[in-house]
Amino acid sequence: MNRELEGRVAIVTGAAQNIGRAIAVALGSAGASVAINAKTSADLADETARAVRSAGGKALVHLADISDPEEGAGLMAAAVKEFGGLDILVNNAAIRRETPFAELGWSEWREVVSVILDGAYICAKAALQHLEKSRSGCIVNIGGLSAHSGAPNRAHVVAAKAGLVGLTRALAHDLGPAGITVNCVVPGLIDIVRGSSSAPTAPPAHHKSHKTLVGRQGTPMEVAAMVRFLCGPGARYITGQTLHVNGGALLP
Repeated sequence: MNRELEGRVAIVTGAAQNIGRAIAVALGSAGASVAINAKTSADLADETARAVRSAGGKALVHLADISDPEEGAGLMAAAVKEFGGLDILVNNAAIRRETPFAELGWSEWREVVSVILDGAYICAKAALQHLEKSRSGCIVNIGGLSAHSGAPNRAHVVAAKAGLVGLTRALAHDLGPAGITVNCVVPGLIDIVRGSSSAPTAPPAHHKSHKTLVGRQGTPMEVAAMVRFLCGPGARYITGQTLHVNGGALLP
């Protein structure tokens, strides 16, 4: 693959660091212009933008709460205004918390589901009119291992990520006639920064019950490579699929 996304425009939500940053850089290295979204992490989003430009892509940072319909629409409008169109939407933004169900309140439930699932709906809805104009429109939703294996203390995250799988299949039906592909990439045990660099947090508890067949954790760039492929010309006959990048930690 060499600049196979030249001239295309992508939006990556939750792209300030980790998997989101890796996806933005991978798309930029393929030639895409990338709108980098974060909610509040402006400094980290700027780092992502610099990495995209170093990889040979164009970059725009736009802070927005994608669980808010107006801000989600504003993100799409900013990308289109800057780059002249929109071809790729990657719904990566997420909140991943661990709270026992007996202690899980409505506000925390809604906060997690609104970002992961509502945010994907909001962004896809706002992007639709632009993706329909593209001859190679593409949506990639970023799922989660626990949505397929289950996990303790993560009812909100598991439910929202499982909802992304259903949304992927439904949108593949609805948007296929417009030439828009919709797929879900599910990372497994990925080595990322959890919390912040100054205050790191432990990996989720359910990671202890999974082991990979390849004997190591994955990297964000290995997830990004799958996303890059799905956004490229070689994947135009792939839609409605859930693709696992997990080193054999789960064999669906």
